[in-house]
Amino acid sequence: MSVLKEKILSKNATLGVIGLGYVGLPLAVEKAKAGYKTIGFDIQEERVGMVNEGINYIGDVVNEDLREIVDANLLLATTDFAQVATADCVCICVPTPLDNYKQPDISYVKASAESIVPYMHKDMMIILESTTYPGTTEELLKPIFESTGLICGKDFFLAFSPERVDPGNLHYKTKNTPKVVGGVTEMCTDLAATLYESILEAPIHRVSTPAIAEMEKILENTYRNVNIGLVNELSILCNKMGINFWEVVEAAKSKPYGFQAFYPGPGLGGHCIPLDPYYLSWKAREYGFHTSMIESSMIINDRMPEYCVERASKILNKNKIALHGSKILVLGVAYKQDIDDYRESPALKVIECLEKEGAEVLFYDPYILEYYDKGVPKKGEPYLTAELIVGADLVMITTAHTTLDYNYIQQHAKVIFDTKNAMVDVQYRENIELL
Repeated sequence: MSVLKEKILSKNATLGVIGLGYVGLPLAVEKAKAGYKTIGFDIQEERVGMVNEGINYIGDVVNEDLREIVDANLLLATTDFAQVATADCVCICVPTPLDNYKQPDISYVKASAESIVPYMHKDMMIILESTTYPGTTEELLKPIFESTGLICGKDFFLAFSPERVDPGNLHYKTKNTPKVVGGVTEMCTDLAATLYESILEAPIHRVSTPAIAEMEKILENTYRNVNIGLVNELSILCNKMGINFWEVVEAAKSKPYGFQAFYPGPGLGGHCIPLDPYYLSWKAREYGFHTSMIESSMIINDRMPEYCVERASKILNKNKIALHGSKILVLGVAYKQDIDDYRESPALKVIECLEKEGAEVLFYDPYILEYYDKGVPKKGEPYLTAELIVGADLVMITTAHTTLDYNYIQQHAKVIFDTKNAMVDVQYRENIELL
């Protein structure tokens, strides 16, 4: 048995997590809860300070769990990457956004790898969890780490295991979500799988290469992107035909096989689904291949905020009100219901488009009092009052938060444009228009 595997099985390994965001902090907490000494690395001093004080800032982390492991000295956060030298296993959980040209920005991954290099040692394992294009682990990371003179699979171990985080999911958390692992060598895969098996209460699915694990993650989210693109396009068509598309989907759901329900909306949000297909289409061009179906769905989904603004304009026109100069109340800026995460939220793009057309836009979100648009803070309304609703020429629902009283909203609104079918249970519907 290898030295590292023995350390993992005996819980004597020290584990590191680079990036203490939506992926990294829950993972670090689970590692510490499993009994491992865990070090969290982040460049944001505020995050590091909060973790070390046992103050939680991620919705999927239980406050008491964080305080308990910090008090037990099982979890320590730091900005000092020199402490990587004390770690036996390091997971990289940093953002992989798109640049201004919709191309992969893997600078955070590269910087993380380079921060590890000065402190690498024999029998060390590095696992990349950040979503990226197929080939990143072996084409980018492996050469960086082997520049130390250490040999992958012999002196150190390298694997990819895609994060599967669904903020706000009440059932599936980091602890019980199945994990996919692909290592550069068979030993790399075995060590990574052994580590996750000792931490999680979920099956670990081993694949033969990191590229397969990387492509698997892209497939998960591209599958959703394409299907959402399909229902968004059909929703536009059904609106032209005078057909309630939401009822169409409910009818299709009655089939017990061969159909999975997806729903239209004002666009795609979050840290994965809007981005991952761009990673795949970018990589595909290296092979002279165009992902035509995927790119078509991306075009449809990317255009949905503009389409929603066009619909809003038509709804206002019916009431003899111009979009320019109108007052619009947007309900919800989070990218999905009942969370405080607005990364890539289509609601922000809807607001931007409305303001470009000259509308006065107010927003209310019970989970988000303020968001930053290109570094500029935008403050929401503190309370959803009758006066606020009555004063709007149009109420536009862009996030279906379940904590809102939609009957109350309907009773006070002049007209409502519901892009999420959030008001499905409201009985009086004469002033409601659906996407």
